Amino acid sequence: MLKRCRVERSDIAELIGDYNGVMRKGILAVFALIVLVSIALILTRSATPVVELTPPIPSLGQATPVTVRVLDPRGVRKISAFVEQNGARYQVWETTEPSVATDKTWTFPIGIKTTPQLKDGNARLIVEATSNDLLRKTSHWDGEVTVVTKPPAISVDSDQHYLYLGMADLANFNVSGSWTEAGVRVGDQTYRAWPVPGGKGGFFSLFAFAWNMPANTVPLVYASNGTGNDVTSPIVFQFPKKEQPRYTVHDLQVSDAFIQKVVGELDPNGSGDPVARFVKINNEMRRANNKTLSDLRFKTADHFLWSQPFARQAHSQAEATFADLRNYIYQGKKIDQQVHLGYDLAVTQHVGVEASNDGRIVYAAPLGIYGNCIVVDHGYGLQTIYGHLSHLDVHEGDMVKRGQVMGQSGQTGMAGGDHIHFAMQLDGVQIDPKEWWDSHWIQDHIAKRVDLPGFNK
Repeated sequence: MLKRCRVERSDIAELIGDYNGVMRKGILAVFALIVLVSIALILTRSATPVVELTPPIPSLGQATPVTVRVLDPRGVRKISAFVEQNGARYQVWETTEPSVATDKTWTFPIGIKTTPQLKDGNARLIVEATSNDLLRKTSHWDGEVTVVTKPPAISVDSDQHYLYLGMADLANFNVSGSWTEAGVRVGDQTYRAWPVPGGKGGFFSLFAFAWNMPANTVPLVYASNGTGNDVTSPIVFQFPKKEQPRYTVHDLQVSDAFIQKVVGELDPNGSGDPVARFVKINNEMRRANNKTLSDLRFKTADHFLWSQPFARQAHSQAEATFADLRNYIYQGKKIDQQVHLGYDLAVTQHVGVEASNDGRIVYAAPLGIYGNCIVVDHGYGLQTIYGHLSHLDVHEGDMVKRGQVMGQSGQTGMAGGDHIHFAMQLDGVQIDPKEWWDSHWIQDHIAKRVDLPGFNK
């Protein structure tokens, strides 16, 4: 009996040892699993920062402001900026204050004032950002830049420019040194510089003195190198009093039938008071439509597409002229006021709408208050606009000739009767068309200052 007991105790001890071994292995396995899970969590919760420059920086000057945006779900621990030039690397900015913000921007200056070792010429800007998580992943942005320490220089023609409100003109000038943008600036409006055609050297700008520009505004030729080193030079000009237009004021009686026509066509799914909807269309939709028209300046040709004076619609009578002030009267009360930036030209119903000059169609579709609308580009930012058509016979991209019929007149959009809304714009600014119908004006203001191939008075 005793012997059997001893064997049983031995077996029990062995079992206990096996159990302890299994337990140790289990604990180790659990520990390993915990470690693996922890590593996996760290990996899944870590992130690589996204670095953006808003906007990109093409040039560095004396102290060019650089704005860096970093997106990281864990925030940012450190950001550093460097400039590499001629084999040397310069740290130009750094912040080591951790930020938990997932989307944050920093703005700091870079240039000769902060890093006097930089020289005029090409360089590379590098921005590095380190994540605020445990792995501290780092990403970077880099791009080519030009270091510019001197401003450009400009010289302007000495011509006397006779202007009036709403009028366009042309200025010649030269730009030297390093520059990224140049042209003519009138108040808060800018007009692009173009190389003088024919390979003659120098630049020119077609510019306008907008209908609502303060009369004491001085047109300036400007050049910029993108580093804050802008230079300007005034254009010699006069405002002859006898040539200043007198804008007319019209009271337009708005009927219930016209309001229903407008809101039914332009706001068919709207609800509420029809008068309020009409006023909203006349304001908000008008602004949006004019923005669409202005943005078409980016679709212009870099050469003249025309060689003859612009032609007014044949046999047309002007029912409204440029920059007329319109008071909208409903039931004896003024409900709105707008400025009409074009000519309303009437002939007969559904007359063929003629292209005023050679060009390329850059828009042919409905456009809110303008109804069915066509825009023809004539090059160098000069474009003509035709509104309220009953239907269109051209498409975007088509080339048209002076006098070519592009569609038929109508009363689509905010038109109270069959007519053509004719307008012109220059670099997105609507201008008075009347001078462009005059061959002598084109000769004196355009053709004598730049080559206008094939121009015939």
